[in-house]
Amino acid sequence: MPVCTGLDVLIERLRSGDSDIPRGRVGLVTNHSAVTGDLVPGVDALRAAGLNVAALYGPEHGVRGDVAAGQLVESGADPRTGLPVHSLYGDTKKPTPAMLEGIDSLVFDMQDAGVRFYTFLSTLKMCVEAAGENGIPLWVLDRPNPLGGTVVEGAIVREGFTSFVGIDAIPIRYGMTIGETAEWFRSKSGGTTDLHVVVMRGWTRETRWEQTGLDWVMPSPNIPTADTVRVYPGMCFIEGTQMSEGRGTARPFEIFGAPWIDADDLAEELNALAVPGARWRPVHFIPNASKHKDVPCHGCQLHITNHAAFRPVAAGVRMLATVKRMYPDEFEWLPPFKEGRPPFIDLLGGGDELRTRIDAGESGEDLLNRWAEEAEAFLAERTLRPEYA
Repeated sequence: MPVCTGLDVLIERLRSGDSDIPRGRVGLVTNHSAVTGDLVPGVDALRAAGLNVAALYGPEHGVRGDVAAGQLVESGADPRTGLPVHSLYGDTKKPTPAMLEGIDSLVFDMQDAGVRFYTFLSTLKMCVEAAGENGIPLWVLDRPNPLGGTVVEGAIVREGFTSFVGIDAIPIRYGMTIGETAEWFRSKSGGTTDLHVVVMRGWTRETRWEQTGLDWVMPSPNIPTADTVRVYPGMCFIEGTQMSEGRGTARPFEIFGAPWIDADDLAEELNALAVPGARWRPVHFIPNASKHKDVPCHGCQLHITNHAAFRPVAAGVRMLATVKRMYPDEFEWLPPFKEGRPPFIDLLGGGDELRTRIDAGESGEDLLNRWAEEAEAFLAERTLRPEYA
């Protein structure tokens, strides 16, 4: 049986007259990835089931998913429903009292990536805080973590490195569903938010995406497949360098490169590392967007050969260290996006250790061992729903 998401569970409750539902005028924090098991847009399905949706709130990429990465989202009116749309990725990233005026319940539903620097997670935290501060109950409609719920990887965000790609002291791959993460944020903030998680049916921590029976709807333009999500926790580090992370190709984050790389030499060096569950294939491509647009690039595609053994964060660290070792004069980190802020790689890594150790010529193994200790400690800190055991 396919997994029944929190959205479909709530629709069942609405249709059956269940009392455990959001009340009054509802503000829906959502985007195009929030669909029913039959691929009906969540906003349409909820309204058809009787939910009084009064306003929409859009994260990065907007309610309809048509805004490019990093581009500010404008407020306005939704062209299909006519509902007012409040941007949570514009002048403010947190619902303001004015945005919530007249709203009796807030509902959050979108497909997350299970990765700390995916900004939907930060939007969730902002909503948990805003709901508590404004005395509005928050309903989170749970969805599968596409990376599963058993493995935790990567550094905890250090003090001074908090950002919208590192919103809290949480690892890169945190092993919780969006509903569990909302509960974790609530506990960290003192537990004042009236939080309701609509739990899924049929999902466990060991469930792989292919076993859910759900269609993959890309949550953002550069996460087109479930395979992209699996490499994203480590390959996203490339965003902090001047290399192309494959934006402007059909395989973003799976392929990477630069004009100055020898693809065959790099693939040979990376494969010699024997990264568990990974195989690197030389590729040649011309991005039609973003870094090195319209310039021939050479690099590798990361193929996962063993999903159980593969650890994307470790693969990404070893890849960066290898490229730096092979091309010390050409390899560069991107400068800070804003004066007085850390370089973007530090925000992705949650601190400056990744950058400074690779610059010092280290392989990254000592750093990965330290991160593994932090991840192990976080395993006990997670907020877990017993229904998913």
